[in-house]
Amino acid sequence: MARVVSVSGHAATALTDGWEMRVGEEGDWIPAAVPGTAAQALRDAGLLSLDRPPPLHDRDVVYRRRLTGEGRRRLRFHGLATVAEVFLDGERILASDSMFEAQEVPVTLRGDHELTILFRALNPVLKAQRGRGRWPVRLAGPAGLRAVRTTLLGHMPGWCPPVAAVGPWRPIELVEEAGPLRVLGADLRSTLDGGDGLLRLELSVDWTGAGQPPAFMDVGGVRAPLAWTGPDRLSGEVRIPDVEPWWPHTHGNPTLYPVSAVIGDQRVDLGCTGFRTIERAEGDGFALRVNGVPVFCRGACWSSADVVGLPGSKEAYTPWLHLAREAGMNMLRLAGITAYEGDAFFELCDQLGILVWQDFMFANFDYPADEAFLGKVRREAAQLLDRTQASPSLAVLCGGSEAEQQAAMLGLPRAAWSQPVFETALRGEAERWRPDLPYVGNSPTGGPLPFAANAGVTHYYGVGAYRRPLEDARRADVRFATECLAFANVPEPGALPGVPPVHDPRWKARVPRDPGAPWDFEDVRDHYLRTLFGADPPALRYEDPDRYLHLSRAVTGAVMEAVFAEWRRAGSPCGGGLVWMFQDLWPGAGWGVVDSAGIPKAAWHALRRAFRPVQLLLTDEGVNGLAVHLINETARPVEAVLRLTALRGGETPVVRAERPVTLAPRGARAIPAAELLDRFFDLTYAYRFGPPAHDATVAALVEAGSGRRLAEAFHFPPSANPLERHDLGLSAAAVRVGEGWELRLRTRRLACWVHVEDDRFRAAEDWFHLPPGEERCVRLIPKVHGAGVPDGEVCALNGGLPVRFRGDA
Repeated sequence: MARVVSVSGHAATALTDGWEMRVGEEGDWIPAAVPGTAAQALRDAGLLSLDRPPPLHDRDVVYRRRLTGEGRRRLRFHGLATVAEVFLDGERILASDSMFEAQEVPVTLRGDHELTILFRALNPVLKAQRGRGRWPVRLAGPAGLRAVRTTLLGHMPGWCPPVAAVGPWRPIELVEEAGPLRVLGADLRSTLDGGDGLLRLELSVDWTGAGQPPAFMDVGGVRAPLAWTGPDRLSGEVRIPDVEPWWPHTHGNPTLYPVSAVIGDQRVDLGCTGFRTIERAEGDGFALRVNGVPVFCRGACWSSADVVGLPGSKEAYTPWLHLAREAGMNMLRLAGITAYEGDAFFELCDQLGILVWQDFMFANFDYPADEAFLGKVRREAAQLLDRTQASPSLAVLCGGSEAEQQAAMLGLPRAAWSQPVFETALRGEAERWRPDLPYVGNSPTGGPLPFAANAGVTHYYGVGAYRRPLEDARRADVRFATECLAFANVPEPGALPGVPPVHDPRWKARVPRDPGAPWDFEDVRDHYLRTLFGADPPALRYEDPDRYLHLSRAVTGAVMEAVFAEWRRAGSPCGGGLVWMFQDLWPGAGWGVVDSAGIPKAAWHALRRAFRPVQLLLTDEGVNGLAVHLINETARPVEAVLRLTALRGGETPVVRAERPVTLAPRGARAIPAAELLDRFFDLTYAYRFGPPAHDATVAALVEAGSGRRLAEAFHFPPSANPLERHDLGLSAAAVRVGEGWELRLRTRRLACWVHVEDDRFRAAEDWFHLPPGEERCVRLIPKVHGAGVPDGEVCALNGGLPVRFRGDA
């Protein structure tokens, strides 16, 4: 089934205004936004603290508004969180016990009415649940959540603010149908057939007009007839020769085609769709082929555009999804601990070319297996698959998160790892409605143990929480990491207003941790700060906290770049990696690579480099020397020049090599760096014949003819200390370009982890290495409207004092 955007004579009025809300019988009525949550209404009224939000699950919450109209209507509720009763003039017309299930009820209006929604306190419902799971869950509580269809957001201590999801979190509409046509369902299936696009459409309708009028469908301007196959059913097929396929943005254009149907003089708008095929590659790992082409999936796990309001609008999603695309992410995972996102999320991912890995909203628990519960699961899944059917971005369906892992890690026998909710109910709905998409029973799954890295899909924290060396990213033979590389990523200055970083207890309270663990993810970050940068974190925090923060911002990005270089190199068996997570849920040093205000962290900039479609990577192959990996994911060949330079003292070239290269479309290859040189030079300092002759290797891929920099990579031999401070000769000038600003940077000596700090602007490119003698022009993006003139500092972690810059007014 597909989402019907509009139908002639069909008026859906969004009931957004005039609502008020109160908490408990004694609470005051306050204005409330709909769609929205009770926590959002409290925040808008200045009554919410993220650290100590009111316990909304202990008391009933009531919403009300006036409703005016005449005649028969339908009230459509797209989502009520979570146990709710709806009353019209005091008469109960609907009861709902799932946050994730849309409901519809017919009503007859005669003038002015009062519409009331009573959200029952959830805690008494949870306490009344009967039956226990086969294992305890530390991630979220209480245990009764296993039998209630609501989000785990707000129930996961250690990283998520305890904000309860209560209220009409998705739109409420009053529907009037005045025309002769009512669309009961639309089955829309699009695919590629060779070079042609093929779309099949079946409409289930209630037609009250005369006879059976002629009908047709229109797909991007190509028309085809719709035939009446029964009194209430039409079907047809259209073929578009030499269609433009839909691609993830890293591999091509995400081309969309508008789809509509006309029955008599009535028009049905079915939105847009794309033509593509998605299949799971053969083998014991996991990888995707889109339109027959292998795609390395990279991106992050989505949390929420706003954990308080749980918005589902285009305005809420747009800035976040544009940041994901800007970072080169071609996949986002909606994990089972969060919530289903709104239609606008998928529409934007369709337009931006971002694949979606969709978990159903189940995680960690041993879920009930009775038919009543499984029936709810099937309805929930069917509704999601209905409304996303036409979205080409939807790529993978997954039963949920870490349920198999939870059972296996607690020592239950293998037969207990699977559950009917995943293997019967959800798998059945996926096969029924979306046989074109891969279905994965759980994340992780697939190996001798669910969390094994070298088969199926894994949650890889070898590099990360388990503090393995960077070499483990290759040694673990990772096939597809649906979660990886979780760190307490330090935000830019001022992200947690009024809280001094590092030492203040309020800072530490926002650092994510696994419940019950004697360590947190700041400890994990400090481990790599020590092992990779040679720093003493406790001493550095005590003696030079600013330096500690700068190094901490840089190190997590450095780890991510190194790991993805291993996974994307030529010959790697890895099909993808998704960082945990994309955005923070509240201010602080959270897992997000973007902070809760939408400002990219240093790790985001590192991923932006690691995810380039046209890419140059360097890997240390020990006594085999340095390997240069060239990747071109685009559909066109790339003519370029590969340049390799070894520097002594960060500025004196001791070896130079240059070679023209042609990067074949959708290809990758490795070139030994030694092949580029006309004599032996120990680039990796593996043989250690005497003192090292260099301290850095710089590789650059530039476009032939234009000289435009396509990609670059850096390698530091084990003997080098890229953080040793020197006089770099770094300079910066803010220059007005058109209506905007850019920063022009130069350095005499290799500048490492160059960072721009400005209260009113952020750098489009940041936390990068700048080779000597090269000018780098960095676009400055205003943080707020009317930011004025750039005024800030540029620093490098291996430099001395920051360099000031200020634009001319």
